[in-house]
Amino acid sequence: MAEDELRPMEAVADVTVAVDRLIALHAEATRALRAALDRYLDGGPPPDAAERLRFRYPELRVTYRPNGPVPRISRATAKLQSAGVYATTVTQPAYFRAYLIAQLEPLVADYGVGLEVGVSAQEIPYPYVLEAGIGPSRRSVDGADLATWFPVPLLSVVGDEVADGLWDLAADEPRPLALFDAVRVDYSLRRLVHYTGCDWREVQPWILLTNYHRYVDQFVRHGLERLAEGAEGFEKLVLPGGIVVRREEAAGADPAAVIAASPWHRFQMPAYHLVGRGPDGAMQGTSLVNIGVGPSNAKTVTDHLAVLRPHCWLMVGHCGGLRQSQTIGDYVLAHGYMRRDRILDELVPPDVPVPALAEVQLALQAAAARVTGEQADALKRRLRTGTVVTYDDRNWELRFSQERRRINLSRAIGVDMESGTVAAQGYRLRVPYGTLLCVSDKPLHGEIKLPGAANAFYERAVSEHLRIGLSALDILRTDRHGLHSRKLRSFDEPPFR
Repeated sequence: MAEDELRPMEAVADVTVAVDRLIALHAEATRALRAALDRYLDGGPPPDAAERLRFRYPELRVTYRPNGPVPRISRATAKLQSAGVYATTVTQPAYFRAYLIAQLEPLVADYGVGLEVGVSAQEIPYPYVLEAGIGPSRRSVDGADLATWFPVPLLSVVGDEVADGLWDLAADEPRPLALFDAVRVDYSLRRLVHYTGCDWREVQPWILLTNYHRYVDQFVRHGLERLAEGAEGFEKLVLPGGIVVRREEAAGADPAAVIAASPWHRFQMPAYHLVGRGPDGAMQGTSLVNIGVGPSNAKTVTDHLAVLRPHCWLMVGHCGGLRQSQTIGDYVLAHGYMRRDRILDELVPPDVPVPALAEVQLALQAAAARVTGEQADALKRRLRTGTVVTYDDRNWELRFSQERRRINLSRAIGVDMESGTVAAQGYRLRVPYGTLLCVSDKPLHGEIKLPGAANAFYERAVSEHLRIGLSALDILRTDRHGLHSRKLRSFDEPPFR
């Protein structure tokens, strides 16, 4: 239907009123879509064209008409590049309420923008309102039948053109207000449930990514300990498959039994969430996602996590040490990446530098000192800063004769299959990132993982390594505004973080 057949945009003077209006419009649209689906599945008539007009995402518009020069604002986000209209469609505004208010308030205060809220021309695909799917008691319908009458996901309108700087500004269209519009966000929210086995609402803003299941064991132990000791702000531990351990249940809980009760093996990248809230009610907990091995998984999960606008993600996994002076169990703090993963070459070409973020680097180093109890030269012997090579081929050693010169030129000290991808995705999608790896073998120096030695290494190293990652996130929580660096922003950036 034509856009002019929709209700006109409404001017709103107050930020909280605007966000609450978005919430009401989204609830109204999803309620109408669910009601029409229920009616049809119960044998009633399908929606007609007029009713389908109600199945639309809300839209938020910001209008900036300055009387003088554009203010020079030093912060990284909530900035306007020029006069004009900025817009985005919005999904799940009740969940994103605090985020939306935090993005809009500086724009109103510093730029005096006008706010408008209304119904967009973008339809809500029907699968995105079916949280539990279609029950078995309903009449038998297939996807093609539902697609005849109800909006469906269209890959032609789901994309990362804004994030990748590929969008074209037509003369009569608003500029993008956010990196992701409603259909892109909804697409990823459902993918997160599919891959991780958890409700997307449980994902916390501080994220650890790992490539070994043994880190899960330690994370669950840590979560149960924090809950049992009554750590302020923490409410529950959520495991794949909907397994929940609440604060009052944590004392005496057996970590192995808790993990065994979760059907984590059904999910490709199972996620675990220590859910916490700050005094203002905002999420402040930590999630751990076992992304498995390889750059494809690393890209997949970060593509979807990014729509939640986390404050940081850190890669804490294993790597091969490339220097004779390294010892198994040492740490590698990546300050650069030689990206041989190839999966992002079109989106972030390898000749585009992916910078280290000072706030993250300092937090990881401070956390290592705090957890290990080592300082100065003693810490330097175990924690080495340098370049990490990320490959897409686990058996890269079989072509070492071709790779030897490149590794030498890069001065790399570690090799893995995920870190360069995770960092490049953070750079691309404006999510602060960092990497702390643990040396599990030294393939160039004859120290390979053998079963006995590997088990001894895992028992000794995994617990300490995870505690360093968790401690680094604790440090970063104290200054999350400084964490959102201007290094991650382009010269032509959407206002929203």
